[in-house]
Amino acid sequence: MQEQQITALLDKLSQVSDEVAKVIVGQQDVIDELLISILAGGHCLLEGVPGLAKTLMVSSLAKTLELDFNRVQFTPDLMPSDIIGTEILETDHETGDRFFKFQQGPVFTNILLADEINRTPPKTQAALLEAMQERRISYGGTSYELPKPFFVLATQNPVEQAGTYPLPEAQLDRFLMFIRVGYPSEQEEIEILKRTTGNDHSELKAILSAEDIIALQDLVRSVTVSDELLSYAAYLARATRPDHHQQIDSGKTNEKVKNSCQSVIDHVRWGAGPRAGQALILCAKARALMSGRYAINLGDIQFVAPAVLRHRILVNFQAEALRIRPDDVIADLLAYVAVPTSPMQ
Repeated sequence: MQEQQITALLDKLSQVSDEVAKVIVGQQDVIDELLISILAGGHCLLEGVPGLAKTLMVSSLAKTLELDFNRVQFTPDLMPSDIIGTEILETDHETGDRFFKFQQGPVFTNILLADEINRTPPKTQAALLEAMQERRISYGGTSYELPKPFFVLATQNPVEQAGTYPLPEAQLDRFLMFIRVGYPSEQEEIEILKRTTGNDHSELKAILSAEDIIALQDLVRSVTVSDELLSYAAYLARATRPDHHQQIDSGKTNEKVKNSCQSVIDHVRWGAGPRAGQALILCAKARALMSGRYAINLGDIQFVAPAVLRHRILVNFQAEALRIRPDDVIADLLAYVAVPTSPMQ
């Protein structure tokens, strides 16, 4: 790809955040993390209390991308066929023959908004697994490829857990990032009231096409990363595992660490797997590209670490009793894992 084409793509990418800001007040880090997830080619789970514009944020972002977009409201009575599709009986009017034809479900799109994904039973949640991981679905012994690019952007509320079905760890790991949406600041909330109680309506324009996004995804993978930062990402992922620190205490590892992280030993039941390290590097590369850089730095990894790791760390009962969250453990880990000697490489 020529330098002029790359520059034009990066210019378009920078315009996306400005376009979404016409509708969404604040939440810049959340918007950046959504874009990082898309550029890295992964799926994203957003969590926040009701009324924080999670659905509006995803739908607004979809409008700035020239992609097909479907929204599914997940409910307790939603069936797998409501997502992936089903076979219907049709008749050939010329011959009178009857045959089954596969009717594609809403998953056959570029961006699928799975709204309140934890409101539907595990059987229906599992219907997304193959689509999210393999980018295809199987029905009646036949595989159907999903459009490219394909993203699942799911939302869930941390409150009103009665009657909900928490996502199993296997499906949580399919999400590249788990983004928490917080409350706006005072000034942002005033601006929200100003915008939403008047007659002004902002029209969003499509900026990036499917071809642009695929080209940007290729560019992300070409961003360079030093051996020191590769090692740092690996150490960070490994340090989330309690048995890793037990090996340090017993002298069975020679990894470059300060000492065993007590927070992980005391409060973590299961740590992140190798997929976490892959996600750290890919997301860091995407953030570097969004900043106009072709090499990642230490700040890129540390910025994406909470969203990459928080759903891959399972805390124990003691941590739950003390109200210690995975984010607290991640903060300790970022202070614990030794940084590279040349972190800007």
